[in-house]
Amino acid sequence: MADCDCHEIEGLTRNVLRWLLAINASLFVLEVGVGWWAQSLALAADGVDMLADALVYGLSLAAIGRSPQFQKRTARFSGVLQMTLAVLIWVGAWQRFQGGRLPAVWAMGGVGLLALIGNAIAVVLLAKHRQGAVHLQASWIFSRNDVLANLGTIGAGLLCGALQTNLPDLVVGAAIGLLVAHGSWKIWRLAR
Repeated sequence: MADCDCHEIEGLTRNVLRWLLAINASLFVLEVGVGWWAQSLALAADGVDMLADALVYGLSLAAIGRSPQFQKRTARFSGVLQMTLAVLIWVGAWQRFQGGRLPAVWAMGGVGLLALIGNAIAVVLLAKHRQGAVHLQASWIFSRNDVLANLGTIGAGLLCGALQTNLPDLVVGAAIGLLVAHGSWKIWRLAR
């Protein structure tokens, strides 16, 4: 164990997670703020997902160098957090389905593109850690799902503009909820 460079690996992992925490916290503020202003469920849902991811990255930072049991508990908590988020997104979709207006499509596309860039960076940073400890595998799943959610948000913005209806925004927002729930289930299985 003395010649495995474990402290160097832990230091590199900490740096990656700090970057991910900063990226996700910044995108949370941007997406939730613009999503609320633009009346976009997809954008706001993706922003709230960014907050959950930032919290998970913070928990993953705390798990570095800790016991495998602590890492599994951290991953399980992350999975519960993600499932709670999915339910909240579905509630928001139902409420907006009952009465909502056309979102500001240019804001959805522009902010969705910025979020896509941030999450693509996160996926690249996490790629070499995706087969690591369970809390790092969970982090990689979150980031990969975020890229898919960003693509969906951009697509919803384009469809809302072309069709002049908020229905694509609601569908993509609810689909982001499904993506988050699926990620939660995968993480829960990893942490058993």
